[in-house]
Amino acid sequence: MTISDYDQYDGLGLAELVATKKVSATELLDEAIARTEKVNPKINAVTFKHYEEARAQIAKGLPEGPFKGVPFLLKDLHLLLTGTVTTFGSASFQGNRADHNSTLTDRYLKAGVVIFGKTNSPEFGLAPTTEPRLYGATHNPWDLTRSPGGSSGGAAAAVAAGIIPLANASDGGGSIRIPAAACGLFGLKPTRARTPMGPDRGEGWGSMSIAHVVSRSVRDSAAMLDATHGAELGDPYSAPHVERPFLQEVTTPPGKLRIAFNTKRPDGTSCDKEVVAAIEATAKLLTSLGHNVEEAAPEFDPQELGQHQATIIGSSVALTLRQRAAALGRELTGNDVEAFTLLVAESAKHRSGADFAASTLYMHQMGRHMARFHQRFDVYLSATLAMPPIPLGHLDTMTSDIATYLKNSSEYVPNIGVYNMTGQPSMSMPLAWSADGLPLGMMFTGRFGDEATLFRLAGQLEQAQPWKDKRPRL
Repeated sequence: MTISDYDQYDGLGLAELVATKKVSATELLDEAIARTEKVNPKINAVTFKHYEEARAQIAKGLPEGPFKGVPFLLKDLHLLLTGTVTTFGSASFQGNRADHNSTLTDRYLKAGVVIFGKTNSPEFGLAPTTEPRLYGATHNPWDLTRSPGGSSGGAAAAVAAGIIPLANASDGGGSIRIPAAACGLFGLKPTRARTPMGPDRGEGWGSMSIAHVVSRSVRDSAAMLDATHGAELGDPYSAPHVERPFLQEVTTPPGKLRIAFNTKRPDGTSCDKEVVAAIEATAKLLTSLGHNVEEAAPEFDPQELGQHQATIIGSSVALTLRQRAAALGRELTGNDVEAFTLLVAESAKHRSGADFAASTLYMHQMGRHMARFHQRFDVYLSATLAMPPIPLGHLDTMTSDIATYLKNSSEYVPNIGVYNMTGQPSMSMPLAWSADGLPLGMMFTGRFGDEATLFRLAGQLEQAQPWKDKRPRL
């Protein structure tokens, strides 16, 4: 293997090289580190470098998992790795060193990956871009003036730039799918509770948040979900039973699916014209593959949904800040936390316990509403992002003009958060590019618990319209 060969392999491909002794885990780590040192100054994707810890992990011996020897990065949000710092992208958590692993971290390690660092995230994962005050902006490898999306923007930028083939990501309001779309990657948000949140939490953001990966290939996503899904001891609830490995689904024909598609935002306004053209072209592709494709969309009030989403997220953020203030023994100030974060937490003080219960009820009602929609359709196609990746600075979490911030954010990512509320699996696929060469992600959403259908469709589309050779010029 030469340096030019490294990023021609996905994660399973690199693991196969290790298994057949064509390359060692140490050689792969050295290559990932070299690429990090060369590329990261341009994109600012990796905020923590655990190089020596990674070498020690290899020296100790790697388990015989499906990704044995593959370099891997954790997102600097929620996931803990013993002895390392997790800051949540916030100055208030600087020096927050873990004395134990998160359950999902243990499952990644059991899968054989070599964790050599952590990736940039907006503060507490609250923004659809990755521009935290603490670490600065992550740049999109396709255009360094553009956002890589958020909140898993550092993870997506690192994968798109060829540092690694897949990376940990999480999604509480689109944070896997948004950066996957902005960076030209595959990103699946699994069904609610498909992957574990413990041992410290039972759920995130009132069950809206879930962790998985962003990847270049569909099969890497499927194989990693095989390695990490399932309930852990003490979970409050679990995802539906899986009939067979997700990796097997990727090569299983999807059959003739009933697919709805829509080119508009939930408020009825049209997406960017290039995005509209991309959705229509994808609908034609699906028809050519034998699927029944029909223009239709679930109906709901986006403003009402946004208010309930804000209640749940605001309450969670307020609790996080309260717990951190107690740990530090002082009140948090604007030096500790960004302006938008403080506003989100402050909003929770104006909502009651009954308001939170009402928002939880609304969330469950939306789940039933979408379940009825999926009685007619197996899959729903819409835009991941309503426009191409936005310029850096378009969404400023330190702004005092919150009304403009919220307007710009909702125009950019109008279609995504509903599926965090309903808990459905939803994926973004890099099936189109703008005239300027920027990725345009297409989002496919399936029934609750039915990642299988999405992986079958994703495998078919990856073969029909491959993106493997589309790479940013860094």
